[in-house]
Amino acid sequence: MEAVLIAGLLVVLFAVFTVLRAVRIVPQARARNVERLGRYNRTLQPGLNFVIPYIDRVYPMIDLREQVVSFRPQPVITEDNLVVEIDTVLYFQVTDPRAAAYEIANYIQAIEQLTVTTLRNVIGGMDLEKTLTSRDTINSQLRGVLDDATGKWGIRVNRVEIKAIDPPKTIKEAMEKQMRAERDKRAAILTAEGHRQSQILTAEGEKQSNILRAEGERTAAILKAEGQSRAIDQVFQAVHRNDPDPKLLAYQYLQVLPQLAQGQGNTFWVIPSEVTSALQGVSRAFTEALPKSAATREAGESDATVTSAAAEEAAQAAEAAAEAVADASDVSASGPRELGAGATGPDPLADLRDAQEHHEHSERPH
Repeated sequence: MEAVLIAGLLVVLFAVFTVLRAVRIVPQARARNVERLGRYNRTLQPGLNFVIPYIDRVYPMIDLREQVVSFRPQPVITEDNLVVEIDTVLYFQVTDPRAAAYEIANYIQAIEQLTVTTLRNVIGGMDLEKTLTSRDTINSQLRGVLDDATGKWGIRVNRVEIKAIDPPKTIKEAMEKQMRAERDKRAAILTAEGHRQSQILTAEGEKQSNILRAEGERTAAILKAEGQSRAIDQVFQAVHRNDPDPKLLAYQYLQVLPQLAQGQGNTFWVIPSEVTSALQGVSRAFTEALPKSAATREAGESDATVTSAAAEEAAQAAEAAAEAVADASDVSASGPRELGAGATGPDPLADLRDAQEHHEHSERPH
């Protein structure tokens, strides 16, 4: 009885195990190949699938999603005989699970080796500078070669990216020096340009300032000249309008002469020869009768006679003027008269001033 129970239990367990082996559940974006008696039979699709236990063999699942594989850096020789290490990243997707399982033993390793060989072929025709600046060209060439080679494996290569290009350490140092030199050069050029622009702007500012200053000085000179011209013209018109007597001009000339000797550094005074004619004219002015105005004539009618004292004073003034003229004639004939800084001598114009005062006193109404 116990043996029958054990046998029934074994049969039930075998039946359950058989059912479990007959049922296969495949997740989404996965695939599993099935071999029947050692030969490819079919590919299980996502969902619930049934197989024949002990006859069908189900292989591991194949991921149908896009996959990313990063390969370790590979040494590559450039055209200018420099060894650089290039790190690549590959994006691919399995499109045919049967081909991926039966056309190639290990498609990941195959893609890696194909990438290395293609990369060495492409980089071998470029120098270092072109390699560092032609990543898009290298990526497109790699993708074209890999896509053609992996098409029969049931794999589609979507993208190939170069993650890093590492030149040797000495080349890195040389490149850093070159970049530093380029930056220093650009900095020096920019500094020189800035200094040049500054000097140009400063020169332009000075030019404008000089131009404006010159225009201001020219305008000031023109206005000053116009003012002096108007002043001279007004003086000239006033002189001609009043018609001055030459005797008055001679008298003014004699008044200016003493001012020439009032300087602190003057040690002697030269009497010009024209002073004789000026003294003669002034002398005649005091001796001759002056024309009388209307007011003077009216006053003269009331005071028709002058005193004898005034007449005598006028005669003395005329005599003093004559003596001054004689002295001035002697001075002009004998040459310049030198007077020391502390020396005292007769003033040749003193008699003339005395005569003028007597004449003015005599002309006053009594």
